[in-house]
Amino acid sequence: MTKNKIAVLGAGMIGQTIAIDLSKYYDVTSFDISDKSLSLLRNKSNVKTVNTDLSKYHNYPEILKDFDYVVSAVPGFMGYKTLEAIINSKKDVVDISFFPENCSGLSQLARNNNVTAIIDCGVAPGLSNLILGHLDTKMKINTFECLVGGLPKVRIKPFEYKAPFSPIDVIEEYIRPARYVENGKIVIKPAMSDTQLVNFEEVGTLESFNTDGLRSIVYTMSHIPNMKEKTLRYPGHIDLMKSLFSSGFLDNKPVNLNGQEISPMKFTSTVLFDKWKLNENDEEFTIMDIIASDNSKSINYRLYDEYDPKSKMSSMSRTTGYTCCAAVSLLTNGLWVEKGVVPPELIGRNEACFNHIISYLNDRNINFKIKTT
Repeated sequence: MTKNKIAVLGAGMIGQTIAIDLSKYYDVTSFDISDKSLSLLRNKSNVKTVNTDLSKYHNYPEILKDFDYVVSAVPGFMGYKTLEAIINSKKDVVDISFFPENCSGLSQLARNNNVTAIIDCGVAPGLSNLILGHLDTKMKINTFECLVGGLPKVRIKPFEYKAPFSPIDVIEEYIRPARYVENGKIVIKPAMSDTQLVNFEEVGTLESFNTDGLRSIVYTMSHIPNMKEKTLRYPGHIDLMKSLFSSGFLDNKPVNLNGQEISPMKFTSTVLFDKWKLNENDEEFTIMDIIASDNSKSINYRLYDEYDPKSKMSSMSRTTGYTCCAAVSLLTNGLWVEKGVVPPELIGRNEACFNHIISYLNDRNINFKIKTT
């Protein structure tokens, strides 16, 4: 039996995790411009690799022509154009790039090209959307809240943070205005606003703050009157980031330095790359706390996952990557066939698809504790 051929675009830490997991079942090729990343992937897997510049979107029809499915794991600033190019190449795709643009305009393009494009398919957005969609079929939700973060176990000052992906994508969370829904109305606040200390039995006290994590559910779940997502960090981290923001270090507009035009954002992300770099043996964890309530009860989904020393895979790359892989499995097994751009909450409304993804994660020791009060 011929294996499905899958192209994974992007060989960062999470892209590598996706490629390795999918290679157990499919014929996988990873594409990236970094020889170092591709070499690391070859050294620990049988994944084929191709060195190419993925920002040359006009090449996509040619490089993707022999593949059945595509995964987009590129940085967020490339995400929208990458997804558009994949759709124009007439390939079904699962996307984790978390780009800032509204992709509603791509849905008709996807339908015209007979393409299924599952977007935002990571942890949050991703699993959080999936669970909300599932619960929305079981109860009349009036309040939804998601708290989520990935953090190192060893706290190294000043930032006490490590990132399994590009720092510029993390910084986007700190500067992109945050939307939430209150009393049926969309509220827009600055990112990093409404900080609040929250205690978790697994890790102690963390600090929550507004980020633009609701994404598509602002519109697809507009019947729910109150919805909010907040990111988690160690206490004190956000004060540091606010200081960088107010001092101009996160500005995109270039400044002139000795006759050279330099973007403060690019400079800052370059400096933070080494400070925030999550190394292969760094222990970290992912925590996500979801509460959905109606007039009579609340349902709590709690995820706590740690770095896996056996596979040497970070928790964030596992929880994000395996969710993406589970969505690919939906497509290859014919469990989801609807065309267009599809956010995870719509998939969560399908019982068989929801159970398939949760089972896929359970098989990889990623489990939720569920409590009803």
